[in-house]
Amino acid sequence: MSLLEAGRLQDAVDALRRDLIADDGPRISTMRNYRFAIFAYSPKDEFKLREAFQRLSHDLRAHGCSVLSLSLEQMLLERVRAQEERWTASVIRREKRLHAKGQRERALNMLAEKIAPLIEGRDGLAAACAERIRAHIEREGSDRTVVLIGRAGAIYPFFRSSGLLRHLDGATGNVPVVLLYPGSRSGDTGLSFMEMLPPDNDYRPRIYSYR
Repeated sequence: MSLLEAGRLQDAVDALRRDLIADDGPRISTMRNYRFAIFAYSPKDEFKLREAFQRLSHDLRAHGCSVLSLSLEQMLLERVRAQEERWTASVIRREKRLHAKGQRERALNMLAEKIAPLIEGRDGLAAACAERIRAHIEREGSDRTVVLIGRAGAIYPFFRSSGLLRHLDGATGNVPVVLLYPGSRSGDTGLSFMEMLPPDNDYRPRIYSYR
């Protein structure tokens, strides 16, 4: 990452910080009952992004915010481990057989089919996020709570982020939620996940970006 890009990344983080700690309440959305935002960043800047958001979390706590950081990767792994051992063993055996035959695309499609129920829909990772957010609010209260959801890139290509915030709508106690999105921006509302998929324009949240 060049110094110019690093400066732009920090400027975007600073803009998000100002909106989160605004005197009259979070300004990440123009809709009062829809407090969601997306922070888009290049996948190659993953580690710089993590450093910047660690500093942001520290600053938010210094301003009296209660910060909840959620890892989509960790939640998926927890769901996989919660499956019956025979399910996991069967998936692993089948993947190895397909790879041994040189059928890598079929192996990937098989994994996507098996893992999709653990990720997608209202009962997927959105439910796991909502459960943790509710538990945090019960402990800390909703006032000044900020939720940061990251590590989406770690579960590519199985994850499609456009549905996550849609399924979280109404399940977060109206606390501000920011999704860290590895990908590129296209126009005002379009995003290309991991800079690999065609741009998806089905995004309502405000998008913060530096590219």
